[in-house]
Amino acid sequence: MATVLNPPIENRHLDLDMPLLLDGGQMLPCARIAYETCGTLNAAKDNAILICHALTGDQHVVSNHPKTGKPGWWVRMVGPGKPIDTDRFFVICANVIGSCMGSTGPASNDPEGQPWGMRFPVITIRDMVRGHIAVLDSLGIDSLHALVGGSMGGMQALSLAANFPERTRAVLVLASTARHSAQNIAFHEVGRQAIMADPEWRDGNYYEAKASGGKGPEKGLSVARMAAHITYLSEAGLTEKFGRRLQNREEKTFGFDADFQIESYLRYQGLSFTDRFDANSYLYITRAMDYFDLAEEHGGMLANAFAKSKARYCLVSFDTDWLYPTAESRNVVHALNAVGLPVSFVELSAPFGHDSFLLDVPALDRVVQGFIG
Repeated sequence: MATVLNPPIENRHLDLDMPLLLDGGQMLPCARIAYETCGTLNAAKDNAILICHALTGDQHVVSNHPKTGKPGWWVRMVGPGKPIDTDRFFVICANVIGSCMGSTGPASNDPEGQPWGMRFPVITIRDMVRGHIAVLDSLGIDSLHALVGGSMGGMQALSLAANFPERTRAVLVLASTARHSAQNIAFHEVGRQAIMADPEWRDGNYYEAKASGGKGPEKGLSVARMAAHITYLSEAGLTEKFGRRLQNREEKTFGFDADFQIESYLRYQGLSFTDRFDANSYLYITRAMDYFDLAEEHGGMLANAFAKSKARYCLVSFDTDWLYPTAESRNVVHALNAVGLPVSFVELSAPFGHDSFLLDVPALDRVVQGFIG
Protein backbone atom coordinates (compact mmCIF):
# COMPACT_ATOMS: atom_id res chain seq x y z
CA MET A 1 0.00 0.00 0.00
CA ALA A 2 1.17 3.53 -0.69
CA THR A 3 2.13 5.54 2.40
CA VAL A 4 -0.13 8.52 3.11
CA LEU A 5 1.37 11.33 5.17
CA ASN A 6 -0.79 13.19 7.68
CA PRO A 7 -3.89 11.09 7.00
CA PRO A 8 -7.08 13.13 7.03
CA ILE A 9 -9.51 12.95 9.95
CA GLU A 10 -13.16 13.47 9.07
CA ASN A 11 -16.31 13.53 11.19
CA ARG A 12 -19.30 12.45 9.14
CA HIS A 13 -22.86 11.22 9.50
CA LEU A 14 -25.13 8.84 7.62
CA ASP A 15 -28.89 9.34 7.47
CA LEU A 16 -30.55 5.99 6.80
CA ASP A 17 -33.05 5.94 3.94
CA MET A 18 -35.09 3.14 5.47
CA PRO A 19 -36.26 2.56 9.06
CA LEU A 20 -33.92 0.36 11.09
CA LEU A 21 -35.56 -2.93 12.12
CA LEU A 22 -34.71 -3.66 15.76
CA ASP A 23 -34.47 -6.91 17.69
CA GLY A 24 -37.36 -5.78 19.88
CA GLY A 25 -39.67 -5.82 16.85
CA GLN A 26 -39.92 -2.05 16.49
CA MET A 27 -38.72 0.16 13.66
CA LEU A 28 -36.44 3.16 14.27
CA PRO A 29 -37.30 5.77 11.63
CA CYS A 30 -34.99 8.50 10.37
CA ALA A 31 -31.92 7.05 12.10
CA ARG A 32 -28.63 8.91 11.88
CA ILE A 33 -25.23 7.31 12.47
CA ALA A 34 -22.36 9.66 13.35
CA TYR A 35 -18.88 8.37 12.63
CA GLU A 36 -15.25 9.38 12.33
CA THR A 37 -12.73 8.27 9.74
CA CYS A 38 -8.97 8.61 9.70
CA GLY A 39 -6.64 7.67 6.86
CA THR A 40 -7.36 6.94 3.22
CA LEU A 41 -9.49 4.16 1.80
CA ASN A 42 -7.54 2.48 -0.98
CA ALA A 43 -8.91 1.75 -4.46
CA ALA A 44 -9.64 -1.89 -3.60
CA LYS A 45 -11.43 -0.79 -0.41
CA ASP A 46 -9.73 -3.61 1.48
CA ASN A 47 -7.69 -1.63 4.04
CA ALA A 48 -10.52 -0.58 6.37
CA ILE A 49 -10.50 -1.19 10.13
CA LEU A 50 -13.67 -0.66 12.14
CA ILE A 51 -13.15 0.23 15.81
CA CYS A 52 -16.14 -0.23 18.12
CA HIS A 53 -16.32 1.96 21.21
CA ALA A 54 -17.23 1.15 24.82
CA LEU A 55 -20.28 2.15 26.90
CA THR A 56 -19.42 5.80 27.51
CA GLY A 57 -17.15 6.16 24.48
CA ASP A 58 -17.94 7.70 21.13
CA GLN A 59 -16.70 8.05 17.57
CA HIS A 60 -13.91 10.49 18.49
CA VAL A 61 -11.22 7.86 18.56
CA VAL A 62 -8.45 10.21 17.39
CA SER A 63 -9.98 13.71 17.14
CA ASN A 64 -10.39 15.99 20.13
CA HIS A 65 -13.70 15.55 21.94
CA PRO A 66 -16.06 18.40 20.96
CA LYS A 67 -17.43 18.82 24.50
CA THR A 68 -14.39 18.25 26.70
CA GLY A 69 -11.59 19.23 24.33
CA LYS A 70 -9.63 16.14 25.41
CA PRO A 71 -7.69 14.07 22.87
CA GLY A 72 -9.41 11.13 21.19
CA TRP A 73 -10.03 8.22 23.53
CA TRP A 74 -7.56 5.88 21.75
CA VAL A 75 -5.11 8.34 20.29
CA ARG A 76 -2.26 6.38 21.90
CA MET A 77 -3.18 3.34 19.77
CA VAL A 78 -4.45 4.85 16.51
CA GLY A 79 -2.47 7.17 14.23
CA PRO A 80 0.49 7.42 11.86
CA GLY A 81 3.09 4.81 12.78
CA LYS A 82 1.07 3.59 15.77
CA PRO A 83 -0.12 -0.01 16.31
CA ILE A 84 -3.24 0.77 14.25
CA ASP A 85 -1.36 2.69 11.59
CA THR A 86 -3.43 5.29 9.76
CA ASP A 87 -0.66 5.69 7.19
CA ARG A 88 -1.66 2.19 6.05
CA PHE A 89 -5.25 1.70 7.15
CA PHE A 90 -8.55 3.53 6.79
CA VAL A 91 -9.96 3.61 10.34
CA ILE A 92 -13.68 4.01 11.04
CA CYS A 93 -15.35 4.49 14.42
CA ALA A 94 -19.14 4.91 14.60
CA ASN A 95 -21.15 6.25 17.51
CA VAL A 96 -23.68 3.57 18.49
CA ILE A 97 -27.39 4.20 18.13
CA GLY A 98 -28.89 5.04 21.51
CA SER A 99 -25.93 7.27 22.34
CA CYS A 100 -25.73 11.05 22.51
CA MET A 101 -22.80 12.09 20.34
CA GLY A 102 -24.54 12.47 17.00
CA SER A 103 -26.16 9.09 16.41
CA THR A 104 -29.90 8.80 16.99
CA GLY A 105 -30.74 8.23 20.64
CA PRO A 106 -33.28 9.24 23.29
CA ALA A 107 -32.02 12.84 23.26
CA SER A 108 -32.60 13.07 19.48
CA ASN A 109 -35.80 14.42 17.99
CA ASP A 110 -38.41 12.02 16.68
CA PRO A 111 -40.02 12.53 13.24
CA GLU A 112 -42.41 15.07 14.80
CA GLY A 113 -39.53 17.17 16.13
CA GLN A 114 -39.83 16.24 19.82
CA PRO A 115 -37.12 14.52 21.90
CA TRP A 116 -37.63 10.77 21.95
CA GLY A 117 -37.02 10.45 25.68
CA MET A 118 -38.28 7.12 27.00
CA ARG A 119 -40.37 6.58 23.86
CA PHE A 120 -37.12 5.61 22.17
CA PRO A 121 -37.23 1.87 21.46
CA VAL A 122 -35.13 -0.48 23.55
CA ILE A 123 -32.07 -1.55 21.56
CA THR A 124 -29.55 -4.40 21.55
CA ILE A 125 -25.88 -4.79 20.71
CA ARG A 126 -26.96 -6.40 17.43
CA ASP A 127 -29.04 -3.30 16.64
CA MET A 128 -25.94 -1.16 17.14
CA VAL A 129 -24.08 -3.45 14.74
CA ARG A 130 -26.80 -3.00 12.11
CA GLY A 131 -25.96 0.70 12.21
CA HIS A 132 -22.27 -0.10 11.67
CA ILE A 133 -23.13 -2.30 8.69
CA ALA A 134 -25.10 0.57 7.17
CA VAL A 135 -22.02 2.78 7.44
CA LEU A 136 -19.84 0.14 5.76
CA ASP A 137 -22.41 -0.23 2.98
CA SER A 138 -22.46 3.52 2.42
CA LEU A 139 -18.67 3.53 2.06
CA GLY A 140 -18.70 0.57 -0.33
CA ILE A 141 -16.68 -1.63 2.04
CA ASP A 142 -17.58 -5.29 1.54
CA SER A 143 -15.04 -6.79 3.93
CA LEU A 144 -12.96 -5.20 6.69
CA HIS A 145 -9.25 -5.80 7.04
CA ALA A 146 -9.96 -5.99 10.78
CA LEU A 147 -12.62 -5.39 13.38
CA VAL A 148 -11.47 -4.12 16.80
CA GLY A 149 -13.32 -3.50 20.05
CA GLY A 150 -12.77 -3.33 23.79
CA SER A 151 -15.38 -3.88 26.54
CA MET A 152 -18.80 -3.10 24.97
CA GLY A 153 -16.87 -2.55 21.74
CA GLY A 154 -15.74 -6.16 21.98
CA MET A 155 -19.38 -7.24 22.26
CA GLN A 156 -20.13 -5.35 19.05
CA ALA A 157 -17.12 -6.94 17.36
CA LEU A 158 -18.24 -10.45 18.33
CA SER A 159 -21.82 -9.71 17.30
CA LEU A 160 -20.79 -8.38 13.90
CA ALA A 161 -18.46 -11.32 13.28
CA ALA A 162 -21.23 -13.77 14.21
CA ASN A 163 -24.16 -12.15 12.43
CA PHE A 164 -22.36 -10.72 9.38
CA PRO A 165 -19.48 -13.21 9.01
CA GLU A 166 -18.57 -12.18 5.47
CA ARG A 167 -17.89 -8.57 6.50
CA THR A 168 -14.52 -9.00 8.26
CA ARG A 169 -11.30 -10.96 7.83
CA ALA A 170 -9.92 -10.48 11.35
CA VAL A 171 -11.44 -9.79 14.79
CA LEU A 172 -9.58 -8.37 17.80
CA VAL A 173 -11.50 -8.40 21.09
CA LEU A 174 -10.10 -6.73 24.21
CA ALA A 175 -11.35 -7.15 27.79
CA SER A 176 -14.80 -8.30 26.78
CA THR A 177 -17.34 -11.10 26.98
CA ALA A 178 -19.90 -13.03 24.93
CA ARG A 179 -22.62 -12.41 27.50
CA HIS A 180 -23.37 -10.22 30.49
CA SER A 181 -23.23 -11.99 33.84
CA ALA A 182 -25.64 -11.55 36.75
CA GLN A 183 -23.01 -9.41 38.49
CA ASN A 184 -22.65 -7.16 35.43
CA ILE A 185 -26.43 -6.73 35.25
CA ALA A 186 -26.55 -5.97 38.97
CA PHE A 187 -24.06 -3.11 38.74
CA HIS A 188 -25.94 -1.63 35.79
CA GLU A 189 -29.23 -1.83 37.65
CA VAL A 190 -27.78 0.15 40.56
CA GLY A 191 -26.82 2.87 38.11
CA ARG A 192 -30.18 2.90 36.37
CA GLN A 193 -32.05 3.10 39.65
CA ALA A 194 -29.86 6.02 40.75
CA ILE A 195 -30.84 7.91 37.60
CA MET A 196 -34.54 7.09 37.82
CA ALA A 197 -34.65 8.00 41.54
CA ASP A 198 -33.43 11.52 40.78
CA PRO A 199 -36.54 13.77 40.84
CA GLU A 200 -35.09 15.75 37.93
CA TRP A 201 -35.33 12.65 35.73
CA ARG A 202 -39.09 13.32 35.28
CA ASP A 203 -39.73 9.89 33.72
CA GLY A 204 -37.14 10.75 31.09
CA ASN A 205 -38.80 14.02 30.04
CA TYR A 206 -36.13 16.46 31.22
CA TYR A 207 -34.92 17.86 27.89
CA GLU A 208 -37.24 20.87 27.83
CA ALA A 209 -36.23 21.80 31.37
CA LYS A 210 -32.53 21.61 30.46
CA ALA A 211 -33.06 23.62 27.29
CA SER A 212 -34.56 26.46 29.34
CA GLY A 213 -31.73 26.50 31.86
CA GLY A 214 -33.10 23.92 34.28
CA LYS A 215 -31.65 20.63 35.39
CA GLY A 216 -31.72 17.05 34.30
CA PRO A 217 -30.91 14.06 36.51
CA GLU A 218 -27.25 15.06 36.94
CA LYS A 219 -27.07 13.79 40.52
CA GLY A 220 -28.42 10.38 39.61
CA LEU A 221 -26.20 10.10 36.53
CA SER A 222 -23.20 11.12 38.61
CA VAL A 223 -23.86 8.35 41.14
CA ALA A 224 -24.33 5.84 38.29
CA ARG A 225 -20.97 6.85 36.84
CA MET A 226 -19.28 6.60 40.24
CA ALA A 227 -20.58 3.07 40.79
CA ALA A 228 -19.58 1.97 37.29
CA HIS A 229 -16.16 3.59 37.49
CA ILE A 230 -15.26 1.45 40.50
CA THR A 231 -15.79 -1.66 38.36
CA TYR A 232 -13.32 -0.37 35.76
CA LEU A 233 -10.45 -0.22 38.27
CA SER A 234 -8.56 -2.80 40.30
CA GLU A 235 -8.12 -2.98 44.07
CA ALA A 236 -4.34 -2.92 43.69
CA GLY A 237 -4.55 0.11 41.42
CA LEU A 238 -6.86 1.97 43.79
CA THR A 239 -4.64 1.17 46.75
CA GLU A 240 -1.50 2.32 44.95
CA LYS A 241 -3.06 5.53 43.65
CA PHE A 242 -5.16 6.54 46.65
CA GLY A 243 -4.81 4.14 49.57
CA ARG A 244 -6.47 5.68 52.62
CA ARG A 245 -4.85 9.06 52.06
CA LEU A 246 -6.86 12.12 53.05
CA GLN A 247 -7.85 14.83 50.57
CA ASN A 248 -6.29 18.24 51.30
CA ARG A 249 -6.44 17.82 55.08
CA GLU A 250 -4.36 16.51 57.93
CA GLU A 251 -7.08 14.68 59.82
CA LYS A 252 -10.63 13.37 59.44
CA THR A 253 -13.48 15.88 59.67
CA PHE A 254 -15.90 13.47 61.36
CA GLY A 255 -18.46 14.56 58.79
CA PHE A 256 -19.55 13.57 55.29
CA ASP A 257 -17.28 15.71 53.16
CA ALA A 258 -14.86 13.92 50.86
CA ASP A 259 -12.29 13.13 53.55
CA PHE A 260 -10.47 10.52 51.42
CA GLN A 261 -8.77 11.08 48.07
CA ILE A 262 -10.74 8.21 46.53
CA GLU A 263 -14.01 9.91 47.51
CA SER A 264 -12.94 13.17 45.89
CA TYR A 265 -11.78 11.32 42.77
CA LEU A 266 -15.09 9.50 42.36
CA ARG A 267 -17.10 12.68 42.87
CA TYR A 268 -15.03 14.40 40.19
CA GLN A 269 -15.50 11.49 37.80
CA GLY A 270 -19.26 11.55 38.36
CA LEU A 271 -19.73 15.29 37.96
CA SER A 272 -17.50 15.61 34.89
CA PHE A 273 -19.38 12.75 33.23
CA THR A 274 -22.68 14.64 33.40
CA ASP A 275 -21.22 17.37 31.19
CA ARG A 276 -20.77 15.03 28.24
CA PHE A 277 -23.32 12.23 28.51
CA ASP A 278 -27.10 11.91 28.46
CA ALA A 279 -28.81 10.09 31.34
CA ASN A 280 -31.39 8.37 29.15
CA SER A 281 -28.64 7.17 26.81
CA TYR A 282 -26.98 5.59 29.84
CA LEU A 283 -30.21 3.72 30.60
CA TYR A 284 -30.60 2.43 27.04
CA ILE A 285 -27.00 1.43 26.43
CA THR A 286 -26.61 -0.41 29.73
CA ARG A 287 -29.84 -2.28 28.99
CA ALA A 288 -28.48 -3.28 25.57
CA MET A 289 -25.36 -4.64 27.25
CA ASP A 290 -27.43 -6.57 29.79
CA TYR A 291 -29.45 -8.21 27.02
CA PHE A 292 -26.28 -9.35 25.23
CA ASP A 293 -25.91 -13.12 25.13
CA LEU A 294 -24.37 -14.33 21.89
CA ALA A 295 -25.00 -18.01 22.64
CA GLU A 296 -28.69 -17.35 23.35
CA GLU A 297 -28.98 -15.72 19.91
CA HIS A 298 -27.67 -18.92 18.30
CA GLY A 299 -29.59 -21.78 19.84
CA GLY A 300 -27.82 -21.72 23.20
CA MET A 301 -24.42 -22.81 21.83
CA LEU A 302 -21.72 -20.15 21.58
CA ALA A 303 -19.83 -22.16 18.96
CA ASN A 304 -22.89 -21.95 16.69
CA ALA A 305 -22.47 -18.17 16.57
CA PHE A 306 -19.18 -18.55 14.68
CA ALA A 307 -20.07 -21.50 12.47
CA LYS A 308 -20.10 -19.39 9.27
CA SER A 309 -17.12 -17.22 10.09
CA LYS A 310 -13.87 -17.48 8.15
CA ALA A 311 -12.01 -14.76 10.06
CA ARG A 312 -8.99 -15.10 12.29
CA TYR A 313 -9.40 -13.99 15.90
CA CYS A 314 -7.36 -12.61 18.77
CA LEU A 315 -8.68 -12.21 22.31
CA VAL A 316 -6.91 -10.27 25.04
CA SER A 317 -7.75 -10.21 28.75
CA PHE A 318 -6.08 -8.55 31.74
CA ASP A 319 -5.22 -10.24 35.00
CA THR A 320 -6.67 -7.43 37.16
CA ASP A 321 -9.96 -7.09 35.24
CA TRP A 322 -12.70 -8.39 37.52
CA LEU A 323 -15.54 -6.91 35.44
CA TYR A 324 -14.82 -9.16 32.42
CA PRO A 325 -12.26 -11.61 33.84
CA THR A 326 -10.05 -13.87 31.79
CA ALA A 327 -12.52 -16.77 32.03
CA GLU A 328 -14.94 -14.79 29.83
CA SER A 329 -12.37 -14.52 27.04
CA ARG A 330 -11.48 -18.20 27.39
CA ASN A 331 -15.14 -19.12 26.84
CA VAL A 332 -15.02 -17.37 23.47
CA VAL A 333 -11.70 -18.99 22.60
CA HIS A 334 -13.12 -22.45 23.35
CA ALA A 335 -16.12 -21.73 21.10
CA LEU A 336 -13.84 -20.62 18.27
CA ASN A 337 -11.70 -23.73 18.74
CA ALA A 338 -14.82 -25.87 18.55
CA VAL A 339 -15.50 -24.69 14.99
CA GLY A 340 -11.86 -24.82 13.95
CA LEU A 341 -11.21 -21.11 13.54
CA PRO A 342 -7.71 -19.65 13.94
CA VAL A 343 -7.56 -17.88 17.30
CA SER A 344 -4.83 -16.37 19.46
CA PHE A 345 -5.33 -15.61 23.14
CA VAL A 346 -3.24 -13.78 25.72
CA GLU A 347 -3.79 -12.65 29.29
CA LEU A 348 -1.72 -9.55 29.93
CA SER A 349 -0.54 -8.33 33.32
CA ALA A 350 -1.47 -4.72 34.08
CA PRO A 351 -2.40 -2.89 37.30
CA PHE A 352 -5.26 -0.86 35.84
CA GLY A 353 -8.16 -3.34 35.95
CA HIS A 354 -10.76 -3.32 33.19
CA ASP A 355 -9.55 0.05 31.87
CA SER A 356 -6.18 -1.48 30.96
CA PHE A 357 -7.11 -1.67 27.27
CA LEU A 358 -7.33 2.15 27.20
CA LEU A 359 -4.15 2.86 29.13
CA ASP A 360 -0.40 2.56 28.69
CA VAL A 361 0.26 -1.16 28.46
CA PRO A 362 3.18 -1.63 26.02
CA ALA A 363 2.54 -5.37 25.76
CA LEU A 364 -0.93 -4.61 24.38
CA ASP A 365 0.58 -2.33 21.73
CA ARG A 366 2.74 -5.21 20.54
CA VAL A 367 -0.20 -7.62 20.42
CA VAL A 368 -2.38 -5.19 18.47
CA GLN A 369 0.35 -4.33 15.98
CA GLY A 370 1.29 -7.96 15.49
CA PHE A 371 -2.30 -9.09 14.93
CA ILE A 372 -3.38 -6.20 12.70
CA GLY A 373 -0.34 -6.85 10.51
